[in-house]
Parts: sequence; C-alpha cells; structure tokens
Amino acid sequence: MDNVIKVEEVSKIYKLGQIGSGTLGQDVQLYIDRLRGKEHVAASENDEDIHIALQDVSFDVKDGQAMGIIGKNGAGKSTLLKILSRITAPTSGRIKIKGRIASLLEVGTGFHPDLSGKENIYLNGAILGMSKAEVKSKFDEIVEFSGVSKFIETPVKRYSSGMYVRLAFAVAAHLEPEILIVDEVLAVGDADFQKKCLGKMKDVSNNQGRTVLFVSHNMEAVKNLCSQVVLLEKGKLVEIGNPTTVINTYFRRNTNYFSHVNYDAANAPGNEKIALRSADIEIANGEVLEITTGFVINFEFDLKCDFEEFNYSLNVFSVTGQHIFNSQSHSFKASKGKLRAGCIIPPDLMNNGDYTISILAVSKESICIYNFESVLRFEIFDNRKSDKWFGEIGGAVRPKLDWKIG
Repeated sequence: MDNVIKVEEVSKIYKLGQIGSGTLGQDVQLYIDRLRGKEHVAASENDEDIHIALQDVSFDVKDGQAMGIIGKNGAGKSTLLKILSRITAPTSGRIKIKGRIASLLEVGTGFHPDLSGKENIYLNGAILGMSKAEVKSKFDEIVEFSGVSKFIETPVKRYSSGMYVRLAFAVAAHLEPEILIVDEVLAVGDADFQKKCLGKMKDVSNNQGRTVLFVSHNMEAVKNLCSQVVLLEKGKLVEIGNPTTVINTYFRRNTNYFSHVNYDAANAPGNEKIALRSADIEIANGEVLEITTGFVINFEFDLKCDFEEFNYSLNVFSVTGQHIFNSQSHSFKASKGKLRAGCIIPPDLMNNGDYTISILAVSKESICIYNFESVLRFEIFDNRKSDKWFGEIGGAVRPKLDWKIG
C-alpha cells in the first residue's frame, strides 16, 4: 500500500501571548524559508516565552489504514491533527498528503452557524470538491445517520452540541473523503451514537479502503478500530506500533501500580458505617518482581465496620475501564467491628494486561454500603516462553478449559 500521509520531522512552536507565528514580516519570512527548503530555527525548551507543542515528529500512514493517536492532555495530539488538516502550519518540518481530507476536530469546525443543516451539508460537499448532484445522492443517508431530520432546515447555531456533532460526523463520513480525521469530539455524543460512529469508521477503513486518523482517550475504541497507534508525550513521538503494545506503553508510563495500600483512621476511605484499613495482593508462588498469568493471586482486605453482617463483591476492571468480572462473597460476620476477608483468583484465568480492583460492600438487605473504587492496581505479564507460535491471546480472560476431541 502507498503512503497517503507522510509526516517528516514536524515541529510546532507557539510564542506565549502572541497570536499566530509572529508579525506579518515573520510570517512572510517563514513562508519564503519553507519555499527554499530552509528549516526554521527551533526554540529552546528553556525559553520561558515559548511552548513547544510538537518536536521532530515523523511517521507514515498508508492508504486504507486506521491510525490511532494517543497521549495525555497536552501531548500534542490536537495540534498534530490541525497541522494535518491544514488549519495551522508547522513551524518546521514537512507533511505530504494525497487525497481529500474531512476533519472533525471540535464542535463548530466546518459549519456556518447561520446556515441550516441542509445548507451546511451542501457547503461541505462543495468544499470537498463534490458536485451538487454527488452531494444530493448522499443527502438522505447523511440525514438518516445523523438523526436530526426534524431540524435539518434549522440554522445549526440553534443545535445542541450533541446534534451538531451528529450531523458533522455524518457529513464527514459520508461525503467520501480519502482521509477522515476525527478528534475526541465524539465524546460529546451519547454512548449509542459513539458506537455507531466507531462502526462507521471501521467500515470506512476496512471495507471502503479510506484512511482514518483517530484521536481518543477511549483505549478500547482505539484498540478495536486501529491497526497502528502513535503515542505522543510532551510533543514528542514516543512509540509507533500495534495497538496493544503502544497502549500498554502508555499505561506503564502514566500509571502508578500499587499492590498494597494501608490507611490510618483519619484517611481511610469509606463512610460512617464502613472503612477500608488495608488491601493487599499476595502471590502464592512466593516473592517475585512481577505477576504472570500462571500465578495464583490472593486478594486480602481489612475492613472496619459498625454492623455485624454483610457481604462484598470483588470487581476487576481493565485500566481502560472495561469491567472484566465480578465475584460475590457469602455473608460475613464482623468480630468486634473488624473483618479481614479475601479471595483467590486461580492461575491461567486472567489474561496479561493492566487491572484495577474495586470492592463493593453490600448489606444483607442488598443495599450498597460503600464502593471502594480502584483500591489496588497491578499488571499481569504473559508467562509463555517458547510456545507463542499461535500469537497473542486475545480477550480479558484465558481459562484452561477441558476439551473433548473426537
């Protein structure tokens, strides 16, 4: 496949308190320098009046590829997309793009507020170089996907942010640009519409052979949609590769792991009925530096409570927020207001990955007493050595089941 996007050592530097890149003379000189192939002199990271949004970022995107871009807030993701969408120019470096681009970067981009939804559909088509007849052939499909048919003749300035995003995404996805760029703006929509949008982007990439660039903090969505992921950190490219590897790198660099917590009475999480004094992960295989999929994992909790009988449930989540499973206890009776409880996860049940543990305490009347969220956080590594011929094991769990063959 050919490269449709080529990013070559792109940097973007903003001078604080200044709009644009500088004076008109500086802008003209910067333009002349680019025509001559002369690199703009980069500012120093120690300069107090400048902000380096991107620094020497390089990567390629192939035709029909879905590329994810992840990183913490302020990593440079949105700046990169604005450069690729030609909303702003790089301070140095070059970008080469083949094909028409449709961008959905923020609520309000690309629509004229005084025009109706219908008029904006035709306006966007004209901007993409489509004829009125081409846009008309897609019109009903766009309106149906967006779900705003009742308001299609209404000026978009009267739309809610959710309606605006619905129509904007429908336009961007259905007017058949070669490259679709979508920022975190989809978070404005409801969960069903987000799922619908992700399905459409997957169809655009996999079945229609168009290129998608997708920025999101929803790592499950990135993993599900993208074939490659770029990780940015403080404006620099940290890693590019398959989604699982790069997302794991992101969490390792931005997650604090704690397999033991201990609280004094003043700081213990909880309420007047129950409080968590400590929580531990213990490995039955002995003292080791890391947990692998073959280990028995023992969770233990010390609770202080002012009632006699209750039960609790252990909830395991991926660090991306996916609920892996829940295990409920039988009823416990506290002794003198204290209880130590725990449970064991057998070996080869949980897949390798990053996890958090939450504990939900419930009264015998099935009323929630308190939910201790993310009390423990840990990582499980793959214990396989030489038997990886079948590749990565997918899914959240990997139980060893009894098989009957023949």
